[in-house]
Amino acid sequence: MTWPARPEMRDDIPAVRAVNAAAFPTEAEAVLVDTLRKDSLAWLPGLSYVAEAPDGSVAAFALLSRCWVDGVPALALAPVATAPEYQRRGAGTAVVRAVLEGARWYAERLVLVLGHPEYYTRFGFVPASRYGIRPSFEVPDEAMMALVLDDSAPVPRGTIEYPPAFGV
Repeated sequence: MTWPARPEMRDDIPAVRAVNAAAFPTEAEAVLVDTLRKDSLAWLPGLSYVAEAPDGSVAAFALLSRCWVDGVPALALAPVATAPEYQRRGAGTAVVRAVLEGARWYAERLVLVLGHPEYYTRFGFVPASRYGIRPSFEVPDEAMMALVLDDSAPVPRGTIEYPPAFGV
């Protein structure tokens, strides 16, 4: 099955919220997206993507928002959500690949994600600690990952600063 992926449009916002609410045990990720939308420093138009189901509905969602590594701009990949009925069928993979290509198109250099290593390594993520990057909170080393999109300049080292919406 193919999953067409594209930047989110205004009409997708309710469906994106519903996918985030359904994909996780609580509505925390849906609220996170709602809050990030209101943060002009964190929200990056064009880096919120959806994958479409065969009927054209939103099957999956991935968001890249602005974060910083010791003051140097980077991106945080979060949340990534797939509607329960489409999980483990490739929709999540399609939307992540598409949003990462969008980041490359916008000439972004670095993406960070806190997630399952067995999932995110398929996209090229490696432990962020390899680059001297760490979060400001305790997590298993292998769960905090980085993907360098452009290695034409040195990768920043230091502590990740997330937007206030993340609450860390």
